[in-house]
Amino acid sequence: MHAVQIRAQGGPEVLESVDVADPVPGPGEVALDIAAAGLNYIDTYHRSGLYPLACPAVLGLEAAGTVTAVGDGVTLVGVGDRVAYTSSIGSYAERRVIAEDVLVPVPDGLELETAAALMLQGLTAYYLVNDTWPLQAGQRCLVHAGAGGVGLLLIQLAKAKGAEVFATVGSDAKAALASGAGADHVIVYSRDDFAAEVEAIAGDRPIDVVYDGVGQATFAKGLSLLRRRGMMVTFGNASGPVEPVSPLELSSNGSIFLTRPTLFDYVATRDELVTKSNSLFAEVEAGTLDVRIGERIPLAEARRAHEQLEGRATTGKILLIP
Repeated sequence: MHAVQIRAQGGPEVLESVDVADPVPGPGEVALDIAAAGLNYIDTYHRSGLYPLACPAVLGLEAAGTVTAVGDGVTLVGVGDRVAYTSSIGSYAERRVIAEDVLVPVPDGLELETAAALMLQGLTAYYLVNDTWPLQAGQRCLVHAGAGGVGLLLIQLAKAKGAEVFATVGSDAKAALASGAGADHVIVYSRDDFAAEVEAIAGDRPIDVVYDGVGQATFAKGLSLLRRRGMMVTFGNASGPVEPVSPLELSSNGSIFLTRPTLFDYVATRDELVTKSNSLFAEVEAGTLDVRIGERIPLAEARRAHEQLEGRATTGKILLIP
């Protein structure tokens, strides 16, 4: 079968197409034909070395596909089932084996590509607004990278909660996407000072919670916008990792909270994983949550996909298609 792997961490050039033996499931495992694998920023962290990874390795933490074989003791799924998963590395491949307990069933009415597009970014947006800082009607949130895969979903979920949503984007074209998702105020950060623009609209330190997947470039100004006892949620490093923060800086900014969550801790049990996935799938099927697939790129062109993502040339979700 065909897969994309790295032999050492580094730039996009370390991604290489290889042919490997078809995987065989062991006890508690199943074999999947992968219909689509999701591209996420964490893949670039695994590739670059920001997050250490034993090599050689096949990248990719999410996908959707069809079960083709099951190992001994498997009871949760069967051959022919349509399933999706996240938080299990090895998705840049035509086929793979995976533990049965990380799989969630995909409803008959949902395309496998849509399910693949939802697992990591959709579940991230879901826990951010429901668990990390449970948004309330009338609260104000700031969503960075509002036209990205997480950003577009986060805006929709925040608006469904009744929040007032401020979003930052990198271009006028991306601003149109964020506005179309429901953002109340969209700021093109490459042209305007987003902190000054937010305060011009809503006054001094008006934000209840900042959802920041950009990191280094936006963190400090985001802190300056938080109201007393607000929360900075820094969940990504698209512009580089955030420098260490002194606890005294949090107190001097109004006893604000700082958290660096990861999806894995919010779907740590199978019950959490299935319940949250089912909620997302149901919203898509009901037409209340739109999943924008920005581009479908052949798996063999994973290097190009990484270059586009790191160059901020993408919108919505990028899928790799075997």
